[in-house]
Amino acid sequence: MGATDWVRSAQTALPRAALPDEIALAVCGAHMTGLPLNRELTSLGARLIRSCRTAPQYRLHALAGGPPQRPGLVRDPSGTAIAVEVWGLPVRSFGTFIAGVPSPLAIGTVVLEDGSAVKGFVCETAGLAGASDITALGSWRAFVQQAGDAA
Repeated sequence: MGATDWVRSAQTALPRAALPDEIALAVCGAHMTGLPLNRELTSLGARLIRSCRTAPQYRLHALAGGPPQRPGLVRDPSGTAIAVEVWGLPVRSFGTFIAGVPSPLAIGTVVLEDGSAVKGFVCETAGLAGASDITALGSWRAFVQQAGDAA
């Protein structure tokens, strides 16, 4: 209550986990907020759940080809934690979404820094031919910024 005697309604926070009718999907590149392929998620009704990092067991590569340029996330015990966004993608839209995922990318299981596991973009090792290892940057956004600064 304030000076008006009106009772302020409690604000509801968005759930930080997938809802029962959603699949939690980790993205680490062009599908992230503000990047070129994010509309592929939002047009299907996906909502951002949270930004976080993977468990410290991944390597990140800038794949050859494009546009748009895409990263490849590969699980590797010698890797590090990589920045990701976790999106809640409606179950009814999941098939439509993954039908557009081009090789060498795939949807697999990604372990997050808190030990939980979600579906997410991974890369077949065959797709690493001609790719640049950008693991040390820790995120696709850092790579995009660095590439923009070099241009």
